[in-house]
Amino acid sequence: MRILAALFALIAATIAPLTAFADAQVGGAAPEFRLQDANGKETSLSQFKGKTVVLEWFNPGCPFVKKFYSGGDMQRFQKEVVGKGGVWLTIASSAEGKPGYISLQDAPKAVSSMDLQSTALLLDPKGTTGRAYGARTTPHMYVVNPAGTLVYAGAIDSTPSTDSDDIPGATNYVLNAVDGIAKGKDFDPVSTDPYGCSVKY
Repeated sequence: MRILAALFALIAATIAPLTAFADAQVGGAAPEFRLQDANGKETSLSQFKGKTVVLEWFNPGCPFVKKFYSGGDMQRFQKEVVGKGGVWLTIASSAEGKPGYISLQDAPKAVSSMDLQSTALLLDPKGTTGRAYGARTTPHMYVVNPAGTLVYAGAIDSTPSTDSDDIPGATNYVLNAVDGIAKGKDFDPVSTDPYGCSVKY
């Protein structure tokens, strides 16, 4: 029991600093941000107002991220959203010196090696944007509607595993939200527990 209690305390201590800074609430305005993309160009959330925006927290070395990229599934999701006029922003919030950190110099290589099909890879090495959203895992997903309201936050799908064979049978919460926005229909769920590797702030 003591070991279990200690484990829960450690988890709480890890998560609390993130949630304490989080401004993002489903149903509220999505926090604005300005980050450099892989080419050094400043990109803001507000420049995409009027479009559906998907935010994906990213660490190329994470097994849960590899699950979706190894077989081209995440790239397919990205293409689907962008192809329908939406925006997909992949965000790296790992701090310098920690796993998943991507420097501006290495960013183009990361885009190429992972065959990213998202609108942009954005660099958040200070973790400001990640903390504003309360991003805890890679991947941790958010969907913002054309009015700038955060309408989904949580896991990418319903099967928390590292096995890519689980992807076809899982419910994709992100695409479900994007489809709901496009059709002007309510969708469920609007919030789930994310799964993956912890964001290395």
